Order: sequence, then structure tokens, then C-alpha cells
Amino acid sequence: MSRSTRPLLIVVGGTDLAYRGFCVERVAAAYPIALIDTKPPSEQHLVVDHEVAATHDPAAVVAAGLALAARHPVAGVVTWDEYALVPAAELAARLGVPGNSAAATACRDKATSRRLFAEHDVPSATSTRVDTLAQAKAAAFRTGFPVVLKPSSHAASIGVVRADTPEELPAAWRFASAGAGEQGPEGSGVLVEEYLFGPEISVECVTQNGVTTALAVTRKEVAFPPYFEEVGHTVDAGDPLLPEVAPVAVQAVRALGVTSGIQHVEMRLTPSGPRIIEVNSRIGGDLIGELVRLATGLDLPRIAADVACGTVPDLTPTAHASAAIKILYPPATGTLSARNLSITPGPEYPWLHQVTWLREVGERVALPPAGDLDAGRVGFLVVTAESPEAARDRLSFLTTGLTLSVEP
Repeated sequence: MSRSTRPLLIVVGGTDLAYRGFCVERVAAAYPIALIDTKPPSEQHLVVDHEVAATHDPAAVVAAGLALAARHPVAGVVTWDEYALVPAAELAARLGVPGNSAAATACRDKATSRRLFAEHDVPSATSTRVDTLAQAKAAAFRTGFPVVLKPSSHAASIGVVRADTPEELPAAWRFASAGAGEQGPEGSGVLVEEYLFGPEISVECVTQNGVTTALAVTRKEVAFPPYFEEVGHTVDAGDPLLPEVAPVAVQAVRALGVTSGIQHVEMRLTPSGPRIIEVNSRIGGDLIGELVRLATGLDLPRIAADVACGTVPDLTPTAHASAAIKILYPPATGTLSARNLSITPGPEYPWLHQVTWLREVGERVALPPAGDLDAGRVGFLVVTAESPEAARDRLSFLTTGLTLSVEP
């Protein structure tokens, strides 16, 4: 591999084509990129160089990054993989490029996040870290039912469950503690938290040199109670909520010490006002970054790359629309026997931007809680419209032509 003359951007993990392919494509259009991942890149034409390493291991990522830096000048480091946040931050610090250092751990460990929120008067939820069912029961009675149990440092709603009564707590504990057994090393144990009543949203933010700007609001659809599976998202360029929730999001980011990058700030709109669920120091999942671009014209992967490389990003919106995603789940657990959408993207339906299938006929599918993100989801649909209501209407229209069948 010949040495580059133009500084490149190191991307750590997060190369899943279905959910993160758009991030790699957007960044590669603006910067030469090198990849650190668990396997060689499938899209070789987008990558200048690569190193194979365990992306959740800080020492391995730093070693791989130093190997790349020996071959190329490096302008920055970025990741949109939740579990690679700390390794990427450590590599950025080692290379002397913008990053979050200790703040990455504060974002990953929800117990630390809650403590910092309390210290900085950020509206959040009462939370207690526990290691046993007996401790969970005591914390739940102090907090008051309903409560939410969640692993301290997981993601994607893994191990997150609501318990409405003391009788539901043992089953909730088993589910949450099983998830905690697979969580990242930044935190430990299970959190017992106050349940926040109200609609769930996220605020997509960018921070550079410690200054945070709220860019967009994502309205979320959560299903499969008592679990918290996200099954849809809507972004509207003119969402009237943004001025109300932006100060709370900015306050939360500042409390965690985040100084650089993109933040996906989750909160609930409770009767007492917006209250923080958590701050993810990366682009939101489920193609939220693509929804933001379709609705506002703001390219979050490009903005993330600019910030990582010390360049001032352009935060001027160039579109004023709505965009939405519907995530498709099977009607039951079993073997997928049919999946089809009678409508396809094309000139007749220019508002249908993406139809992606994640499961093939003959594969096993499973509803939550047995089904995780891999086994539970069959595919997703992405649309645009002039308003959130029109976007949701278009998703409803698409489902009239949708066939999903499962054999027990």
C-alpha cells in the first residue's frame, strides 16, 4: 500500500451495509478513508487502506490505528458503532486529533450518565445500579412502580424491560441480567429506573470545540411492551419541538463532557417536561442519519467527518420535508414463508426511497423478546413527504401491498 499524501479519515467499525452503508458512502465521497474492522472491507473501492482488528478492544484499535498512521497522514478518527466509541476515542487521543476521551465512557456507562445528569441538574430519571434481584426489588420499591430495568452499558434496547408490579420483577430481572451478561466493559450491572411517561423522541446534535447545536428531532414509535423495540422513526425539517427540546439536549451533552462529534440524545416528553433517557455519542441507528438528510439536507456522516478532522461543517439546511422509516417485523415467530412488497421504488413512486429486506424466505424469524435485531426484523421501508402525517400515510399505503407470512 503506497503512502497517501492527503490526510485520511480513519473509520472504526460500523460498516453494516444495511444500516450503516450510507455513512461509509457519504464520508468516502468527501474524504479518503481507512477502515479498522473485524474483517476486510466488502466495499474495497470506498477504502484507501484497512486494518483488521477487534473494534471493541481499545488496545487493538490503537495498534491498528498506529499501523495506518505509519503509512498515511491521519486527519481524524470517527465511528458510528456504539461499542467502538471508547476505542475510537482512545485512538483519537493517541493521534492528537479531535475526540471525546473520557466522555465516551460517560456516554457508554448509563450509571455514570445518570450521576452526571444529577450533578448538573439535567432532567432525567431516578436510577439505581444493582447486581442482584434482591437489590433490584429494594430499588424498585424506593423508586415506585412502574420501573425500567436495563443493562448499564448496552445498546439497541437489549435487555431493557418494564415491570409494572412487584410480581413482574423476577421475570424482568432475568431478562435484564441476561442482557447485562453481554454488555460492554464500560459499565456493569443493571439499572433500575423510574419509568418516564410520554412520547419518545431523540434530538440529533453536533458538537465542535465544546459547542453543541441541535439539528433535528426524531419522533419514535416503540412497540412490543414491556420491551422497548423501536419500529419506526419520523423526521420533519420544521418540527416545532426543536426549540423546546434543544436546550435540554445541549445541557445533557455538556454534562457528560462531550466536546466533539455527533450526538443522538434520547428523551421522553413527560407531563413535567422533556427528560433525558440517554446520550449516544454517535449517529442514531435505524437510518436516522439518512432521514435527517432527506428531510433537511443536513448530511450527518459528512458533518461527523468534518468535525473529526477539525473542519467547520456546513450546518445550513438545504431541504424542507419529512422522512420516515417503518421497520418490518413478522406476524409471528417461525419460518419466513413469504415476503413481498407489490410497490417498488421508481418514477411512479419517487417518494419511496428505499426498500431493504433483511431476511430471506426459509430463514427463521422471531418476535421479541426471543428475537433480537437480527432475528426479529424482516426489512424496512423509507419514504419522504411534505409533512409527517403524509409520510405516515404513505407508509400505511405501502403496507396494504405488503405480504409477510410465517409458518410455525
